[in-house]
Amino acid sequence: MTLGRAFSVAVRGVEGVIVEIEADISSGLPGVYLVGLADAALRESRDRVRAAITNGGFVWPMSRLTLALSPATLPKMGSVYDIALAAAVLSAHGERSWPRLEKTVLLGELALDGRVRPVKGVLPAVLAAAKQGWPAVAVPIENLAEASLVDGIEVWGVRNLRQLRAWLAGTGDLDARVDSPQHQPEPTADLSDVVGQTQARFAVEVAAAGAHNLMMTGPPGVGKTMLAQRLPGLLPPLLHAESLEVTAIHSVAGLLTGTAPLITRPPFVAPHHTASVAALVGGGAGIARPGAVSQAHRGVLFLDEFAEINTSALEALRTPLEDGEIRLARRDGVARYQCRIQLVLAANLCPCAPPDPRDCTCDGAQKRRYIGKLSGPLVDRVDLRVEMHASRSGSFTEDDGESTSQVRKRVWDARRAARERLRPHGIATNAEIGGALLRRRFQPNAQAMKPLRLAVDRGAVSIRGMDRTMRVAWTLADLAGRTSPDKGDVMTAMSFRQIEGH
Repeated sequence: MTLGRAFSVAVRGVEGVIVEIEADISSGLPGVYLVGLADAALRESRDRVRAAITNGGFVWPMSRLTLALSPATLPKMGSVYDIALAAAVLSAHGERSWPRLEKTVLLGELALDGRVRPVKGVLPAVLAAAKQGWPAVAVPIENLAEASLVDGIEVWGVRNLRQLRAWLAGTGDLDARVDSPQHQPEPTADLSDVVGQTQARFAVEVAAAGAHNLMMTGPPGVGKTMLAQRLPGLLPPLLHAESLEVTAIHSVAGLLTGTAPLITRPPFVAPHHTASVAALVGGGAGIARPGAVSQAHRGVLFLDEFAEINTSALEALRTPLEDGEIRLARRDGVARYQCRIQLVLAANLCPCAPPDPRDCTCDGAQKRRYIGKLSGPLVDRVDLRVEMHASRSGSFTEDDGESTSQVRKRVWDARRAARERLRPHGIATNAEIGGALLRRRFQPNAQAMKPLRLAVDRGAVSIRGMDRTMRVAWTLADLAGRTSPDKGDVMTAMSFRQIEGH
């Protein structure tokens, strides 16, 4: 036979599509013709594959060679197809069909000497292969721990092209699946390090218990950044399904390292205030790559000095905050990335930012423009707003506040109560409750809702703001061990949104 066939996966966002690769050797002048909407990196694979085959001790066909990647209309990018292309060429030139080649998805980049190098996006590719019923997948040895996270499919690690050729022919072995060691989380800073700030500490506790968005403003040095950095230490570990979601996004972004790739703790992502729109929400040519908002999925996105961030970058957060997903349309299609995040914002009160606000030299217009970087619709999506004040010297002589471990217990208990209540609806936290479901099934009693309804009637709060206030009220009830919010919970939730209740 002069036709060889192998299979690989094209990853679009975090979704994978099986790609069939065919190699046809025909009469004619020697040359390599690659068809199937290949990008620049994939077109260069012709030279990598040829060098790897010849340097691996095999014979390159001195005839016309056509390499076709199907579906032909699907744009294909990157070097992940290298070993599948090489296997298809070896099969066609040897005029033999290996049974293992017909049942295995191949992923990996080739070095010129035949070594197999690691690639991005292995986890979503293996998940796609397993979902579509493929029995086996072969990946670079450096990606073996990552691929081994997927159950229901045989996973093999490849070191070089000669090893792969021997395994396909049944005369050699590949490295088998490995058990990834448990990732040891790095020690987190303790909440007791923060001096004073009782109200802000409580706001952080409420935000952690209900996965609510939080905004802190105040003079420099009062502890805004310290509190934000301590929020992840209060959050419970990710469930296995959530861990796979987060790890898949980090795999596509090329952020996975080490022998324990599974991310089991909520991520904490804090981009610099000069970050562009593409860096924040994702971008790039062809198919968009995940940005900071997706890398923080199931965790915390902390935007320090938000008043210094470009307005267009901030406004790009509106839809992701509401939907928990971002859809990025680019030349080669639409990439969808999950981004169920907790947004934490922090900023000074004005540009001059003196330690004592009474020493401020900014006029009213300057202050409004500074904090006004957040538009009304974006602020409406922030559940908890806290203005912090400088601590006095007496704070240093007081006993330390509660530690992270003490607050964490209450947070985990509240999350557990919310999860049990919301399990029939397929959600886990109060922040995820949809507005319609909230008003239909989880609205507090009429007496508790009275101050909030009055605020809506006066136009002091939008319907979306009312929904978000009710979600916070449910979190306050969970923290207190109540089965339903009372009037005090609703009033406290309104105070966090700075809504007058009368």
